[in-house]
Amino acid sequence: MVRIALVGTGGMGTVHFSNYAHLEGCQVVAIVGNTQQSEEFAAQWNLPIYENIPEMAKSEQVDVVDVCTPTYLHKQHVMEALSRGMHAITEKPVALSHQDAVEMWDLADQVGKHIYVAQVLQFTKEVEVLHNLVNSGKYGKPLDAHFERLAACPTWAKDGWLFDKNKSGLLPFDLHVHDLDIIVSLFGKPESVEFTSCGGADKRYKEHYRFLYGYGDLHVAAEAAWFNSDFPFTARWRVYFENAVVVNDGSKVVAYPAGEESTIFNTEDEMKIPTGINLPPTGMFYHELSHFMDCIEKGIPSDKVTQEQVLAVVEVLEQIVAQEDVD
Repeated sequence: MVRIALVGTGGMGTVHFSNYAHLEGCQVVAIVGNTQQSEEFAAQWNLPIYENIPEMAKSEQVDVVDVCTPTYLHKQHVMEALSRGMHAITEKPVALSHQDAVEMWDLADQVGKHIYVAQVLQFTKEVEVLHNLVNSGKYGKPLDAHFERLAACPTWAKDGWLFDKNKSGLLPFDLHVHDLDIIVSLFGKPESVEFTSCGGADKRYKEHYRFLYGYGDLHVAAEAAWFNSDFPFTARWRVYFENAVVVNDGSKVVAYPAGEESTIFNTEDEMKIPTGINLPPTGMFYHELSHFMDCIEKGIPSDKVTQEQVLAVVEVLEQIVAQEDVD
């Protein structure tokens, strides 16, 4: 039985808790939090609550700490868990700097524990299809790719940490991180990075980015936005292979081969669990946490969200933010 302490009971914390309830061989045994909301959830879930990880570790036997706190607290909470002999699951992004992420993994290596980063899109059927097509060469080499992740400005967080660059990394670290993680997992760390960004004069952050990642003959473009508009959430990608165009239009994945009929891939989740947040019922969190539990039981790192992959993503994002500061 994998014993879990959940740190943070915001949207992602409650999503993780509800998905653990569907997984065999694991149990949430404690909550770490210091808000009234955390106290209310602890009472509702009939779990002990502790103000911090060190206090929890003195009283509970825990195998893994699941960190669902704001980004700027990830490093502190992961380091506290590792230093007390527990594995750590942490929400994305792992940290706001490459150096911080390296220090986190250095400690994990020292104490013989693992860090699992919740880049949840790696556990979707759509991304699984794309990985299989790239790795198998079914349609030849990829020649060009484009990813979109566009949303209305998250006004629900307007006065919170999400709009503080030092706490969230803003749009690149909070939103584009998803697509960049997919890009790096498919093609490796880009050889070149270019981008443009724009935003209203009254904004302290950029609202829209266009990215261009170079891989020799392969070019990968991406867009990310927090529009000042009631724009519907849109997440799509398109990859042009030598012998087909494969498109995820947000509802289905279709391949359009040369001289053949199109193919619609089966991307339906067998299990759909309500999220309780602004996402429809989905199986991606279930698959993600199931994978992490399996890795913990086997004492191995994740082969779906690797250390090399995560460090490359953070390094590229840090480069983008640093270049924007210079400009």
